[in-house]
Amino acid sequence: MTSSTYLPADRLQQILDSAVDTGIIILDPNGIVVGWSKGASNLLLWAEEEMLGKTLDEIFPAQQGAASLLANELADARRKGKGGGEGWRFRKDGSKIWVVGETTPLFADGQGLVGFVKILRDRTTQRRTETALRERTRALEVLNRAGAVLARENDLEKVVQVVTGAGVELIGAQFGAFFYNVVNSTGESYMLYSLAGVPPEAFSIFPMPRNTAVFAATFSGQGIVRSADITLDPRYGKNAPYAGMPEGHLPVRSYLAVPVVSRTGEVIGGLFFGHSDPDVFSEESEQGLTGLAGEAAVAIDNVRLFEAAQRELQERRRAEEALKELNAHLEDLVKQKTDELLRNADALRQAQKMEAVGQLTGGVAHDFNNLLQIIVGNLETLLRNLPSDAGRLRRAASQAMKGADRAAALTQRLLAFARRQPLNPIPLDANSLIRGMSELLYRTLGEIYQIEIVLAGGLWKTEADPNELESALLNLAINARDAMAEGGKLTIETFNAHLDEAYSANHAEVIPGQYVAISVSDTGSGMDAETISRAFEPFFTTKEQGKGTGLGLSQVYGFVKQSKGHVNIYSELVEGTTVKIYLPRLLSEVIDEEIPEDLPMPEAAVGEIILVVEDDPDVLLYSAESLKELGYRVLEAKDGPSALHLLKDNLPVDLVFTDVVLPGGMSGADVVAKAREVQPFVKALFTTGYSRNAIVHHGRLDKGVDLLQKPFSLGDLAIRVRDVLDRKNQKK
Repeated sequence: MTSSTYLPADRLQQILDSAVDTGIIILDPNGIVVGWSKGASNLLLWAEEEMLGKTLDEIFPAQQGAASLLANELADARRKGKGGGEGWRFRKDGSKIWVVGETTPLFADGQGLVGFVKILRDRTTQRRTETALRERTRALEVLNRAGAVLARENDLEKVVQVVTGAGVELIGAQFGAFFYNVVNSTGESYMLYSLAGVPPEAFSIFPMPRNTAVFAATFSGQGIVRSADITLDPRYGKNAPYAGMPEGHLPVRSYLAVPVVSRTGEVIGGLFFGHSDPDVFSEESEQGLTGLAGEAAVAIDNVRLFEAAQRELQERRRAEEALKELNAHLEDLVKQKTDELLRNADALRQAQKMEAVGQLTGGVAHDFNNLLQIIVGNLETLLRNLPSDAGRLRRAASQAMKGADRAAALTQRLLAFARRQPLNPIPLDANSLIRGMSELLYRTLGEIYQIEIVLAGGLWKTEADPNELESALLNLAINARDAMAEGGKLTIETFNAHLDEAYSANHAEVIPGQYVAISVSDTGSGMDAETISRAFEPFFTTKEQGKGTGLGLSQVYGFVKQSKGHVNIYSELVEGTTVKIYLPRLLSEVIDEEIPEDLPMPEAAVGEIILVVEDDPDVLLYSAESLKELGYRVLEAKDGPSALHLLKDNLPVDLVFTDVVLPGGMSGADVVAKAREVQPFVKALFTTGYSRNAIVHHGRLDKGVDLLQKPFSLGDLAIRVRDVLDRKNQKK
């Protein structure tokens, strides 16, 4: 068929070209183009000569089946007299327009169907306007729906989840997430709070996002970040260990992130959305999310205010309940506090009494030690020089020496109670010390007493004077024996203990912390409350006349307090008594154990000079004579100034042997310090009845200080002097 069948060609073309805004296309019965108007060229950009003899498959979307679309349209025209529809059609340059098309059949007299006329009208602008209107309507519905939920919701988790889900729906994202603007200690990872569009498992296998350049703009509140293809963004893939997203992560090409900013200006977090296809998000997407982020910020602020108000209400309710409880039990509380104040007052009076007695006994012990030094020293000299055939005199002198030794032990107990005995604490294992005492304890108590020693595994180390701790435990064992006149059981246990704030509140002198505890229990007669309250007082005893000095528990009390520990008595009449000693835990685990050696009495080396400084003339005389007997050259001084004068006017001395407490404004420590200004390498040995605090602080010898406790024997003096002199010279 040709166009001339009905009309002359020029006339027909003139008709077709007259409609410049409408495309008119003539098809033969097989759908081949045989006529093409100027309007068709204007709409579809193909010229007539390019389309004649072809089908219209090129203008239909291939993914929708172009050939079948055209065939269905022609079939409808044959059967119904009209076919067509509307949709996106492609132009020659690849662009798309929305057209409304109508196809009608052409019939010739006596020939039947001879072709089709297809008319196309451009409705792109109208279509886009309608689409934009529908999209805005949909967006408003999403925002209104989310806003309604946010306005009434006070659960923060639900608020954030609603916002994230609304964002996915609003912009057509495949998934979305809300991250709080909270970083970890290294300032890297943000905290994920909600997900939408994908199950949690899609993200849970990966670490939280780090503070990379891509995220920084959102969490710093700089503004919206939209990328048609985030993998092409210059900020992407710059942070190790991943060059972008880790393996297995959801594919993200289109990317849109919006900060959520509080009314105070704080960046609460960020909304992040992604799609596996590029160029999905538009400017309209940005606008929609900006509004949603604003609603989210207001809702989160409101939830925070609500939670703060709830916390305040709860605190107020608790305060009201506490006030009701207080009022209900006010009388009991006043009585309890009054009793507590009375107990504290009693404890204070007891502590003041103990301190006063301690000062008195300490002073007496100091003076008594000086007297004992003279007695012990001269008795020792007498014993060394009495002829062997003077048996009666030697026995008398020996008995006198034994009495002096008992007096010295009594003095040491007085000093222990007064907390003025110089301790030499070392790191020690209480288990090892008690294990080493076991044989002594068995011998001391006797066969009718059963002894059980229970040593804790993993016992902490402590720091204490081992000799004084042994003496304290022995005193407790003897007291326990005396309380079990007809035999019984003594139990010594060790364990780790923690004295807390509550315990400290009831025992004002206790410092809360970790302690090594030693418990000594007996099955004896026990004590009543009044006896317990006076048990640590010196000379207080419940034993018969001549059975005890009343200083055993006093020595334990003084030693423990001087060691910064705590001691307590638990007792019931007839049932028995338990004394618990608490010594502070030593955090260092290193323990150096020294093995004592029995050495002969050492004597002086040739030419060694010792300066003796002592204010008591009798003690000075004994000390000087004893040192001379050992072979030393001796210089004597009664106080600090005369000692310094001797140092300047004589040959260099090897050792200064000085009392700690001296008259004339200088202590023994001051004398040694001044002596070392004159002779830097001079060595020093101190002696004292008690040390006050010149070389002993908080009950402990200053580091590097050597002390010989009064009263001392010739052997003690010889060993200590030789020990100090034989050490390698070093500038103090």
